[in-house]
Amino acid sequence: MAVSSAFRERLEQIEQTRNQRLSLLQAERELQIAKSQLLSTMLSNIRSREQSCLILDRRIASQQFTILSLRSEIATLDSKHDINLQQIRVLKNEVEELEQMEKEKEWFYDSKRRQIEEFHGQVENFVVDYQIQVQKLRNKVSELKSSFMEIPRNSGYVNNSEIAAAEMKKSELLAAKENLDTNLASNYQMRAQLQKQLHSILLVEAKRDGN
Repeated sequence: MAVSSAFRERLEQIEQTRNQRLSLLQAERELQIAKSQLLSTMLSNIRSREQSCLILDRRIASQQFTILSLRSEIATLDSKHDINLQQIRVLKNEVEELEQMEKEKEWFYDSKRRQIEEFHGQVENFVVDYQIQVQKLRNKVSELKSSFMEIPRNSGYVNNSEIAAAEMKKSELLAAKENLDTNLASNYQMRAQLQKQLHSILLVEAKRDGN
């Protein structure tokens, strides 16, 4: 009976030990399962964060590309702006040159117009003086003709020296008249040329005003 009781106690101890070990194994298994689940959750979070990081990297790369594109566009616009400024400067210089040329042209036209007006006045004065001188010459020629007509009647009273002097005076008067005729013809020719130039200038001004 004593042996049976000891054996039973021994069996109970073994059973208790086995149950404890089973409990520890179960607890360890549950702990491992919990660790596995926690590790799986952590891995899932890590993958999720990695995916988020990839998305952020893509967004950053896209934004950087956009920034580079905008910088390129800004550089292109700056280049175009510089070119436009250069063209504006060139056009401004051309406009200033054209304005200066226009002023010089107007000054030239005014100068030519004044010269033509002065020349017209000189020509008119010359014509008046010429007409006066021609009339004087005509009067002197008439006097000489009268003198020559009186020479045959007064041949006894007129010597050869007086006749020679009269002939010389007549030659001088005819030479003076010929010189006046030549000057008058030259002045008329010059007047025609100046009138032609004035007509051309007026045509140019009319075309310019029309434009």
